[in-house]
Amino acid sequence: MATSHPHAAIVSATVDETFGHFETLVRGASDYFADIVSRHSTPLRVGLDLVSWATTIADREPPRWATENNVVAAWPIARLRDFSTAGSEAAIPLLLLPPQAGHDSCIVDYDPLQSQVRTALDSGLTRVLSMDWIGATAETKDASIEDYVAVVDEAIALAGGRVHLAGDCQGGWLAVIYAALHPETVETLTIAGAPVDFHAGEPLIHDWMQVLSPRRDLAFYRAVVGANGGVLPGRFLLAGFVAMQPANELDRQLQLLAHIGEPAHVNRYRTFENWFRHTQPIPGAFYLWIVERLFQDNELVAGSLQVAGHTVELARIACPVYLLTGKTDRITPPPQVFALADHIGTRPTDIHRRQTTGGHLGLFMGRQALRDHWQPIFAALAARS
Repeated sequence: MATSHPHAAIVSATVDETFGHFETLVRGASDYFADIVSRHSTPLRVGLDLVSWATTIADREPPRWATENNVVAAWPIARLRDFSTAGSEAAIPLLLLPPQAGHDSCIVDYDPLQSQVRTALDSGLTRVLSMDWIGATAETKDASIEDYVAVVDEAIALAGGRVHLAGDCQGGWLAVIYAALHPETVETLTIAGAPVDFHAGEPLIHDWMQVLSPRRDLAFYRAVVGANGGVLPGRFLLAGFVAMQPANELDRQLQLLAHIGEPAHVNRYRTFENWFRHTQPIPGAFYLWIVERLFQDNELVAGSLQVAGHTVELARIACPVYLLTGKTDRITPPPQVFALADHIGTRPTDIHRRQTTGGHLGLFMGRQALRDHWQPIFAALAARS
């Protein structure tokens, strides 16, 4: 049941996080000191560990796509990457829409062993493409929802006119909007951790919005965009993400210290931090539209959302649909995703619900999610291709 008042929800979450911090601190310290004892470490060794820890935390590189691909089209706001195997032209392709939340799109091809792209290829999908969202510039700061829908439409046309459409988080609700506007081009629709009913469940983001803009005038958000030349800096979203799950941040740094002598752990840490800390700005006009129309007014399920002069009617979606959530996802609670089933025209037997045991980011690149959930979904799509 949702908390009755946004301040109460945030206070409750803060109390939970405080206890989480303490538990995380104790666990991380215990892990490190247990390792010191097991290695019979000297004070010099401990000092070197701390230097290595600090150096690793500060060392950053731009994130990279893990799988070989070709950029087959480009627009001011996006690139289209093709990962397809040779001789697969006749198959219905998979088009991935990554999150557009201030991070690099390569989250869908994060690592050779943690990749939606490779999982799709290994599951029998021979044509796999992905959008790659480009950070906003002074020239694209006014890009709109219509621009993003148009880019997806052009990408699908280049891919042959019909695709399996799959979107993560923001890419998921964009996929839903596109599928409702152009249902004839979507063979199947898959969304993961993507809010559809933005007020369902226990939406901590929505509670924060009510606190930051109590008069629903968006003054706070407009001020942030205005102060940054018409764009929303990715670091703003990163700070918000960390603030909502600070225990995760603390745990990651302490676990690095506890395992600083293990190259495999350090490499995993670096790969994640390279992606997580590398932010990119979002067009201010697009961001403010999202905040007002989706997060605040919940127009997608209200049936009042307008895009390019057309009402986004979810009932027009009649293709098979796959809904994937994380049981412990506090960014997009499962009811926000599963709500899509209540508004579309798809037959109940063609609506497939799946839930991982993890949280938000794990939905997109966690090994358990990829193995136990994405692989069966992609195999089912391949059978239809």
